[in-house]
Order: sequence, then structure tokens, then C-alpha cells
Amino acid sequence: MFDIEEELKKLPGKPGVYLMHDEKDDIIYVGKAISLKNRVRQYFQSSRNKGAKIEQMVTHIERFEYIVTDSELEALVLECNLIKEHRPKYNTMLMDDKTYPFIKVTVEEEYPRVLLARQMEKYKANYFVPYTSAGAVKDTIDLIRKLYHIRSCNRNLPKDIGKDRPCLNYHIKQCFAPCQNYISKEEYRQSIQSALSFLGGNYDTILKDLQEKMRRASEELEFEKAIEYRELLNSVKQIAQKQKITNSDGEDKDILAVAKEEEDAVVQVFFIRGGRLIGRDHFYLKIAREEEESVILESFIKQFYAGTPYIPRELMLQEEIEGIEVLEQWLTKKRGHRVYIKVPQKGEKEKLVELAKKNAQLVLNTDKERLKREEGRTIGAVKEIERLLGLKGISRMEAFDISNTNGFASVGSMVVYEKGKPKRNDYRKFKIKGVQGADDYASMEEVLTRRFEHGLAEREEGKELGGFTAFPDLIMMDGGKGQVNVALQVLDKLHLNIPVCGMVKDDNHRTRGLYYHNEEIPIERNSEGFRLITRIQDEAHRFAIEFHRKLRGQGQVHSILDDIPGVGPARRKALMKHFMSLEGIRNASVDELKELPSMNEKSAKEVYNFFH
Repeated sequence: MFDIEEELKKLPGKPGVYLMHDEKDDIIYVGKAISLKNRVRQYFQSSRNKGAKIEQMVTHIERFEYIVTDSELEALVLECNLIKEHRPKYNTMLMDDKTYPFIKVTVEEEYPRVLLARQMEKYKANYFVPYTSAGAVKDTIDLIRKLYHIRSCNRNLPKDIGKDRPCLNYHIKQCFAPCQNYISKEEYRQSIQSALSFLGGNYDTILKDLQEKMRRASEELEFEKAIEYRELLNSVKQIAQKQKITNSDGEDKDILAVAKEEEDAVVQVFFIRGGRLIGRDHFYLKIAREEEESVILESFIKQFYAGTPYIPRELMLQEEIEGIEVLEQWLTKKRGHRVYIKVPQKGEKEKLVELAKKNAQLVLNTDKERLKREEGRTIGAVKEIERLLGLKGISRMEAFDISNTNGFASVGSMVVYEKGKPKRNDYRKFKIKGVQGADDYASMEEVLTRRFEHGLAEREEGKELGGFTAFPDLIMMDGGKGQVNVALQVLDKLHLNIPVCGMVKDDNHRTRGLYYHNEEIPIERNSEGFRLITRIQDEAHRFAIEFHRKLRGQGQVHSILDDIPGVGPARRKALMKHFMSLEGIRNASVDELKELPSMNEKSAKEVYNFFH
């Protein structure tokens, strides 16, 4: 048994990370410390004013563990990784999991391209970051291709020059076709340099060039060309307008400010690159009621910059936070160049921080009601399901379904919902390998066995939590008693203890209730819990059907009747038309089979013997 008092005496006075566990052995809090001995003891000292959130968390601690590191910086890195992996209940958590796209210019290639990217590679390329939406990146890339006729293909140039005909982009005048040697390498490089200059914010040259081309086309009565140049001119002006100068130092910096109310907080970030405000975004965090703004900002910085590939030279904050020095060291190491965290007190920079704070407050005020409605549809709906089933702490739910065509080539689907929202990255598809015919129970047994055996194997290998490795708090089967029993048998065989319920449908194939612990539990049809169950059931069915259609489209699915010797398309059609289903054909005698005009005694026996 874990004796907290005794274990506190063993804590070393070294830097490291500590993990608090509850009675289920779930990790409920992760923190870092310069001295583990001093920091962890503080949680269990009654004299300290710890705040309501920490007071509540301490009552749930059953045990703790710790990892010693060589430095506070190493502790910070480990803390960020563990928070991301375990998403502990009592840590201030960033709710958004956004990644930002970049524009990548492959300058290392002999004939460079301009591409959308989400990761910075180690080999040489020029990156322009961050754009706050993939749509903005695509619009900019489309404009660059129209202006500078840069190639978009994946051809290996100059090796593949002349091997194929030029593509459509050449014919619509969006590519110079270097693949045909229609432009020299030097001329193509000049176009790339112009594109790089444009992406760097130098719009004057192209604006003057387009204005001159539009004027000349109008004078020569080439009105279609004039309209084309005018549209390009307007597109360039729109992009130039979005990237306004904010200061004269030309540095890259992020401006961060937070607004909070009760258990919700919004952090607003202004992205400034080369002295230009190129975009802004906001992020939601779940906080404790008394959480200080400095603590929220510190948590946000750790979680956001742990996951974003680009880090600017400066972060400007609305107020001082703890551990600025170690955060600067961490960000500097990630960036590869010195990073500064500053709190401006006056002038233009202070005004920018104040503007970010006003924007954060505006977002919070505007979205408060929407957030409440969204929470009702998601977390509120999960809590309703918890009450119905008498369970607690449901976060991850997995639902399964089977799809097949005439009993052949069955497939299975696994969909995942976390906190009432679909987690599509964790969805999984299964081709049924060991079951012949339309046996949904056997197919489901195979799917569940493969899913959890795979997860157990990945856990033993120490893989990062997610996909198969993360196990559900509740399994939801598409059906009643039979499907639930199949799941329980698989879990029992693998020594897993996970609650299982069935999503029961009525005769009209509409959800009517849940099957749990050998009884059907009715649900109020207008409740958010009912709507969530319906969404999960429909999503599992849609995902299975979609996979099956894809396989059919690839020619990988056919009818079981295709495998019967001597039965061609005409006889298959006649059999299905007469008997209406595979079950009807399977139950037919030889005499009944040969009554069909297209069947003789030999073919009737072939069909009968195939099923028997």
C-alpha cells in the first residue's frame, strides 16, 4: 500500500516532474519542480493557501510518482510531453488542437515549387509562416502561380524534361512548362526570386507591373486581358491590405493576452512576421475559477509552443509569469536562436498587448452562449449518459459496426468520441479476415479482438497514447444483448474491464434506448444524451458503409454467389430475384433450385453443395 507520508520523506531535492494518481490510477495532475522534495510536500501541508482547485485535487490523490531530471529545462520538456500525452484533469488544458499551415518554397530543387506544408523539414527550403487557415495558404499559392507561372507538379526535373506532354496549367497560362524546356533554368529562377520577394511582403513591384499591363491592354482594346490583370491587381491588394505594418523593427513576434470568466478562458495571439501583422487567432482553455491570468498564460505557452514548429524571436505578454528564464531556454532550444519573453510597459508594444486583451475579452463575451450550448451538446450529453448508466468519468467512447454485401467481404468500423466530440484521427477500419458469410457476431468478435490485442501490444511497446493504445471508458455496440455479450466475452478473454452498452433500435431502425447490465434503458428523445447516442450510432454506420463502398469501387468486393462453380451473372440474378436473399437460397432444396428456368440439375446441385 502507498504511504504518502513515508514516500514524501524519500523525495530528492533535485529537479524533476511529478505525477499525481487517483483511486483508478489515472494521472490527474502533472507538474515540474526545481526541487521535488520542496514542491510535492507543499500539496500536503495544511497551512498553505493552495486554492480551491488544488485543494480538491489533493483529496483525490492516492499516490504520486516522480521522474528526476538533470535540469529544470529537462523537467519542463518532460512536463510538456506528459501533459500532452495524459491530458490530466487538474492541469489547465488547451482545448484547441490547431496546427498551422506554411508556404514552402523548395529552393533546393533545380526547378523550385511553391507548396502548402504543415511541418518544417530538415533539408533546405524557404518557409513563410504562419497562415491561420489552409484556405489562406491555397489562395496565396494560387495567386503566385497566376502571377509568376510556377510549376505545381511532382515531376523530377531536369531528369523528366520532355518525357510527357505539358499539363493543363501550361495551357491556362499558370505554368511556364519547364518540363518541356519552354523556359530556361535562369529565367525560371528569376520567377522564383520574384515569388520569394512577393511572399516577403514586397508588393510594390508587382502592383506597378499589373497596373501597367492593365493600362496597355485597355489601350490596345484587349479588354479580356485588361479584366484579367484587374482581378490579379485586386487579389494582390487584398493580400497587401491584410499584412499591415505594425512596428518598424521588422522582428518576428507573437503578442499574447488572456481573458477569463469562471471556468473559461480565451488566449488571443497576434502573429507578427517581419513587422507585419499577418494573422491572429484565439484559443479556449478550461480553467479553475480562481486561476490567475499569469498561470493561464504559462500553461498556454507550454502547450501551444510544444506543438507548433515555428517559434518567433519574441513573445510579448500582458503580465509577468513564473519561470520566464527556463521558458526562454526551452523556446530558444526549440527555435535554434535566442527567444525573449517580454512584458511591455509603454508605447506601441504595450498598446498591441492591450488590443490583444480586448480581442480576447470580446471573443469570450461573444462565444459564451455558444460555448454553453456546445458544452450541452458534448460534455453535458456525456454526463446524461453517465447518469443513465450509473457511471462516472466517461471521456472516451468507442462504437463499432459491421457492413457487408450479401454476406461477402464484411468490414468493421471503429469510431471514437472524446468529451462528446468525434476524434477522427483515432477512427479505425477493419477487413474481416476469419469469418465466412454474413455472421455479424463472429465478425464483431474478430474486430474487437484485433482492436484490443493491437492496443495491448502497442502499450507493451511503450507507444504514445492514441489510436489503438488509448482504451475507452465506454464501448457502445450497434445492437442489443447479442452484440453486448460478444464484446463482454472478448474483454473477459483479454482480462480487460471496460463497461459495454448496446445502442438499441426500434422496428423502424431508429434509436430507442441503451442496453446495459441485461436491461434496456429508455432515453428521453429530446435530450442531448439521446442526440449524442444517435450521432455516434449513425457515425459508426456511415464509416463502415463508406469503407465498404470504397472497397467495392476498387473491385475488392463481390457477392458470395460469384464463388459458386457454374453460376454466371444470369443465374446469380435469377437466384436473387426468385429467393430474395442469400438465406433463401441457402435454405432451398435441390428440387426448388432446379425449378428456375435458368437452372439445370447440375447447377442446382452446385449451388446446394456450396452452401451445405
